[in-house]
Amino acid sequence: MIISISGKPGSGKSSVAEAIAREFGLKRYYIGGLRREMARQRGLTLEDLNRLGEREDFTDREVDEYQKKLGETEDNFVIEGRTSFFLIPRSYKIFLDIEVEEGAKRIWKDLQIHPEKRNEMANPKSLADVIASVKNRMASDERRYQKYYNKSDIFNPKNYDYILDTTKIGKEEEIKIVIEHIRKNVVPREKRSD
Repeated sequence: MIISISGKPGSGKSSVAEAIAREFGLKRYYIGGLRREMARQRGLTLEDLNRLGEREDFTDREVDEYQKKLGETEDNFVIEGRTSFFLIPRSYKIFLDIEVEEGAKRIWKDLQIHPEKRNEMANPKSLADVIASVKNRMASDERRYQKYYNKSDIFNPKNYDYILDTTKIGKEEEIKIVIEHIRKNVVPREKRSD
């Protein structure tokens, strides 16, 4: 069983992926974390790395080749990444949707508690800065994936097996809904505990 998680910034992808890995005893791979580390190693923010990626493909190709190989050589994992649905076509594809402003609010709140966890932008001063950054990030993702994969529709629901709008639900409820959906629709019958 391979589950790929994609979604808009602030939709809860990491929390859901961690919970799925724990619940079903799966390995977890976090592509955003690899890209954030790539940015840190170069003294860049994620926003800077994305802009660079619009000109130079290595910023995406390195992590994309990595996840493509995972999909070809491993099983029983959850992977969180914008292009995972496309690069690992045999995965069960989950998309977590959220209104941009609500996603930005969650990111802003998380930045107040854990500023070291994220490096999307240099020193955001307000929620408005985060909203602008989220919009820029999504636009950059679409431009890069169109350029390198002819795939600009990464936020299109038709690409996914299951879509959950997380705008009006909390993290615990979101996790519960997704895990229940996986249990009912993805887990092979012989592995079901109910």
